[in-house]
Amino acid sequence: MGAMQTQELTRERYEQLLSELAPNPPIEQTVAWQDYEATADGRSLWGYVGVFEDDEAIAVGAFQQYETHGYRYLRGRHALVWRDEPSAEREAAALGSLADYVRSRDKGIVFARLAVSHDLEETRPCLSTVPYDTTVIVDLTGGDDEILARMKPRGRRDVRKALRESPVTCADETERAVASFDEYYAVMVETAARDGFAPAPAESYRSMLELLGPSRCRLFAARDAEGKVVSWAISTISGKHAVYYYAASSASSRELLATDRLFYFECCELARLGCTQYDLMGIGSDFSPSLLGLNTFKTKFAKDGERPVAPDRDLPIKRAFYRMLVGVRGVRDRLRGSSEE
Repeated sequence: MGAMQTQELTRERYEQLLSELAPNPPIEQTVAWQDYEATADGRSLWGYVGVFEDDEAIAVGAFQQYETHGYRYLRGRHALVWRDEPSAEREAAALGSLADYVRSRDKGIVFARLAVSHDLEETRPCLSTVPYDTTVIVDLTGGDDEILARMKPRGRRDVRKALRESPVTCADETERAVASFDEYYAVMVETAARDGFAPAPAESYRSMLELLGPSRCRLFAARDAEGKVVSWAISTISGKHAVYYYAASSASSRELLATDRLFYFECCELARLGCTQYDLMGIGSDFSPSLLGLNTFKTKFAKDGERPVAPDRDLPIKRAFYRMLVGVRGVRDRLRGSSEE
């Protein structure tokens, strides 16, 4: 293994290297995503970096700066993007080089949150967020019938039943959602209240569609007989790789069999747009047991679709400050636990 060095990249050089390293890079590592994410409060583009081994680029990453609770950290969603799957030794060397670079450039960064394949001693479990190490990939090749044939028996049964009995109509409504997100957001608010999470502001979803554009982001929706939205999903596209990014459904969608019918519609439409894979973006595992509730729905659409992915981990930059944050979180968790007893 040669000497590692992390260097700052211009936007243009980053785009060039990213395309060379990964023909279907994660959407979050594209420059279009950086432009979109930088519109959110408390976030701004920190920069693009390349990790070089003996002057040859082996990985690149785009990082946003997050400002929260009086400190700053870096977020590289699905970074680093590697030329080849790294060994633990090579990944540790790259992260060491990255940490040294961040310290030399910006002394105010407390840690970097990024995707790390191996459980390295240099990294720590995420202070916040729920990372995942397993996803489901639906193969979109071969046409509509082949997509259906590759589902688990339960998935095929549910989709066929929906195709026979569901009264909903499905369509690509990207342009309509960019014009006004109100009716879609009402369904997301209902979903969030039912499932116990806080939705992002409506403008976040609408601007995602607008700023990424229809070549990178689509909204598919199912409407009931009265024309009311009962289920929708936002899918991102990078090269030939699509991701099931956001989804929402009303209480009536279950009896209407809307979600299964819409999901199959998404698969077929994305295939027609040239996508060969549909990534369902995270299921539960021993690493992330809190996500196990997602498995029943997501895994039925692909017989052999489960794939390992590099989960998010924290890379401390200011180690003492980071230890303090871990301690504060521990105290907060203990207080929350005692108040619930």
